[in-house]
Amino acid sequence: QARLMMAVASVACVVLALGALWVTFVDMAQFAAELVGYAGLDGADRAEARTEIITDIVKVLDGFLLCAILLIAGLGLYELFVDDVADRHGGRAPRLLKVHDLDDLKERVARLVLLILMIELFGYALKISYNTPMDLLLLAGAILLVALAIFLTSQRGSAGRQTGHGAATPSPPP
Repeated sequence: QARLMMAVASVACVVLALGALWVTFVDMAQFAAELVGYAGLDGADRAEARTEIITDIVKVLDGFLLCAILLIAGLGLYELFVDDVADRHGGRAPRLLKVHDLDDLKERVARLVLLILMIELFGYALKISYNTPMDLLLLAGAILLVALAIFLTSQRGSAGRQTGHGAATPSPPP
């Protein structure tokens, strides 16, 4: 029964991914309509429309990344709890779908969530007006925190890649 529950959860994640994909395609169609009208704008309206178009690009990119998260989670749950995906493809599953354990799946999803948060921060940074030096200082602090998050996740990822699992193997003494 546990396998059946996880199969239902896996299918639910894939259905959610399809729903998020539909929403993203609708956003993309709206973006295309705005893009067509961009060429006919004058200078002041064009600058405002440019910021709006870049924000829409960020929104569409977020939608596609959310779809990726849901697909990775759904197929990862399937791989871990129901059946081996590699067996269905003659022993060759895409590297992204090779999930070794639950921690591996959580790490992959967490990296994509971090990427979405960084893109959202970029979108908000475009919309905010910077009137005081404190506003710029807060933006610099946010960028510094994002850089720190990227650094820390890449350090953990490079240590995990040395063995293919969550922890690095110690090197032999010289």
